[in-house]
Amino acid sequence: MAQKLWEKNVRVDKEVEVFTVGQDRALDLYLAKYDILGSMAHITMLQQVNLLTKEELDSLLIEMKKLYARADKSAFVIEEGVEDIHSQVELDLTRTLGDIGKKIHSGRSRNDQVLLDLKLFTRAEIKTLVDNTYQLLDALLIQSDTYKNVLLPGYTHLQVAMPSSFGLWFGAYAEGLADDLVLMRAAHKICNRNPLGSAAGYGSSFPLDRQTTTDLLGFDSMNYNVVYAQMGRGKMERTVGFAIAGIAATLAKLAFDACLFNCQNFNFIKLPDQFTTGSSIMPHKKNPDVFELIRSKCNKLQTLPQQIVMMSNNLPSGYFRDLQVIKEIFIPAFQELNDCLIMATHIIGRIKVNEHILDDKRYDAMFSVEEVNRLVLAGVPFRDAYKKVGLEIEAGNFIPNKNLHHTHQGSIGNLQNDRIREMANQVIADFPFLHIAKCEQNLLK
Repeated sequence: MAQKLWEKNVRVDKEVEVFTVGQDRALDLYLAKYDILGSMAHITMLQQVNLLTKEELDSLLIEMKKLYARADKSAFVIEEGVEDIHSQVELDLTRTLGDIGKKIHSGRSRNDQVLLDLKLFTRAEIKTLVDNTYQLLDALLIQSDTYKNVLLPGYTHLQVAMPSSFGLWFGAYAEGLADDLVLMRAAHKICNRNPLGSAAGYGSSFPLDRQTTTDLLGFDSMNYNVVYAQMGRGKMERTVGFAIAGIAATLAKLAFDACLFNCQNFNFIKLPDQFTTGSSIMPHKKNPDVFELIRSKCNKLQTLPQQIVMMSNNLPSGYFRDLQVIKEIFIPAFQELNDCLIMATHIIGRIKVNEHILDDKRYDAMFSVEEVNRLVLAGVPFRDAYKKVGLEIEAGNFIPNKNLHHTHQGSIGNLQNDRIREMANQVIADFPFLHIAKCEQNLLK
């Protein structure tokens, strides 16, 4: 049985071990390649400050690249009895290289190691989220342009209110996602700072060069204060959690609209038959299960920051094992949101809209504001025009003019979709994804 990195002469109680390790072995597999990548940067720095020889570094890097290749193909295994990813990497290196493998932990603690792993993992997952969010945003803008001239009722209080359009409806969610990307960019900035070298939270007496590991790993900067670097555990996850919750909130609202508009009472849109499910008893049913599941999953994801707050908000400075549990809700959240984004994109581009909604006379009254405005432009005081049209509606004499002339920015006739796309593109261009990829590739050469 493999010994723990921290064990001396006393073996930990088996039940205590099971309880304290929890789901770490399974979750740490998500961190495996990032742990190896971080270790490669760390030992490169150790050689520069003469804590490793050039020959030791070369030997270690050769083996680490092999481990990275295994992890990148999801072939890395954390053995039974090995506590976590850090222990497994050191064990593998020691088996292959002997005592050289035991040198890689100099100037580190598992505290700053897992901080680093989580940050490297998170910024990679943020890139995937950003890519998938943009794909949905793009699909929404395409549909907005396609159906920009098709009107549908707008609602307030779930009462028919004023004319809207599918151009506005699809485009509104696209702009919502663009705003969500702004928040994600801020979260990425919080994430993309290097904690390595803070060790257990109080630095090291070794002459570490933290700028070297910052540059090697493509971070914007380091977490300068070593105590604050450790205080960032939980804070980073909470901040990213809020950004995840923002995208999830937009998706959940879109899903609710899609379910509502697809029902026969509205009949505004039609989902492709192959994207609906049936009933075991009612042969006519075509259920929008996908959007219902997206709504539920995204509502659950909106609780992520609050869950993290409750695990970390009453802890003083320094490390506590409470923080380990955050991984159990944080790591899986990325895949769950990505699944929702991909599925929503898959369906949004195939939605068919009802182009004859307003043939139904129940929607005639929503043109009342248009008539009031027409009278005002003809010189009638607004309050008089309002009363005149209201009385016509109550008497059943209102005849709507359905020719709309909305021209101001963001209205039915001037969607500003090009500006929405430009805004999203500018936000995405501000992410340092290319620089990060280049730095990581240089480490792996």
